[in-house]
Amino acid sequence: MNAPVILITGAGRRVGAEIARTLHAAGARVAIHYRSSAAAAEVLAAELNSVRADSAAVFSADLLDVAALSPLVAAVVARFGRLDCLVNNASSFYPTKVGAIDTAAWDDLIGSNLKAPLFLSQAAAPHLQVAGGCIINITDIHAERPLKGFPVYCAAKGGLLNLTRSLAIELAPQVRVNAVAPGPIEWPEDDISFPPAERAAIVDHTLLKRVGSPADIARTVKFLVFDAPYITGQAINVDGGRSAHLSH
Repeated sequence: MNAPVILITGAGRRVGAEIARTLHAAGARVAIHYRSSAAAAEVLAAELNSVRADSAAVFSADLLDVAALSPLVAAVVARFGRLDCLVNNASSFYPTKVGAIDTAAWDDLIGSNLKAPLFLSQAAAPHLQVAGGCIINITDIHAERPLKGFPVYCAAKGGLLNLTRSLAIELAPQVRVNAVAPGPIEWPEDDISFPPAERAAIVDHTLLKRVGSPADIARTVKFLVFDAPYITGQAINVDGGRSAHLSH
């Protein structure tokens, strides 16, 4: 079977699940990574396999454990026989107030948003080079314009943005590396990070005056995977125009 194989981290729920569905609908076989959302990942895999047999499988790993990353890639290749694309989607996101930042928050935010994508990309690179594949990193518009209250998260995503460009240089010409940077797409499930008034202000600051959807991100990932053979080292902001006039 020659259908491309794509590993998506954090794909059991939310934006990651939508990315998996969209890439699967485009003909890919998908490796659905999860850390704690086992039930959701299994349901998603069953849904996709009902559409096309043997086209989806689930893989569990703690991305903060660097020693688990190479085995994760190896398990995907052993299951499907190849690896054509890595989508680094999994992410921790929460505020860190200066004066109260501890090493646990640092390790978690840097680990999930920067360290894991680097070491996963390193493990995947030999397979992607053989396939002439690609890496897609999910960054954030605040990688370039920091969001007040989130210094560690913004530093991590800023690092991931520059890692995207660096890996594009390091892995060229065989492997393309790009990023998708969401704006207000799907709010955190807690109501603490962004109270309703703050959410309304953020939406009002977009040029399109509305919240985006996970499908907006997934379609952009699909474009970079399947329809952009001459694009590498780039980040596409999917934010309703918020970053076009964002000053803070």
